[in-house]
Amino acid sequence: MISYLKGIVAGVQSISPNRVILTLEVNGMGYDLQIPQRLANQLTSTGDVIQIFTHYQIREEIPMLFGFSSPSERDLFRHLLSVSGIGSALAIALLDTMELPELVQAIIAANIQMLIQTPGVGKKTAERLCLELKSKLIEWRKSAGFFVATGGPAPGILEEVQMTLFALGYTAHEVSNALHVVGEDIGLPKNAYVEDWIRQAIAYLSSSEVECS
Repeated sequence: MISYLKGIVAGVQSISPNRVILTLEVNGMGYDLQIPQRLANQLTSTGDVIQIFTHYQIREEIPMLFGFSSPSERDLFRHLLSVSGIGSALAIALLDTMELPELVQAIIAANIQMLIQTPGVGKKTAERLCLELKSKLIEWRKSAGFFVATGGPAPGILEEVQMTLFALGYTAHEVSNALHVVGEDIGLPKNAYVEDWIRQAIAYLSSSEVECS
């Protein structure tokens, strides 16, 4: 079992939206690892020395090596693979759609609307993820050191707020971050009107876009 590899980035190639290959040179040997797009975005140039945490898999007698930026990301990938109907491509897509704490929280809270923002994840798949992983991730989250996001609308209005923001074109990560900021930093009460949550979230997201432009 290969736990991690430390070597020089020899190249990064995007084969398809859910298939990015990192070639890592280790002691004169080149290893091809499939990695999340999020990790690929962090690799600025060839020649950098990095440490990649790995998962080895044999599918249809073909060996495959996957690479991740941290042990937690790799372990969550393995948890996702344990769910029936979830393959490596879908597991990586989930990791790319949300930050790790957001993804874990969405599964534990059975936040179906958040999970189905991942391409290829439908309602039944999202429900199965929550059913099979909720209890496992509650315990695993503690050892992984993930914080529990307390900001955000009350459960009774959360889905409506999220659906409206998704319909406006915001991503799952953007929506999750905005609702956390509105709840924690701005201090909007959990039981405030749906319209208030939507208005405050859009105001925050709009200001963020202006700052990044």
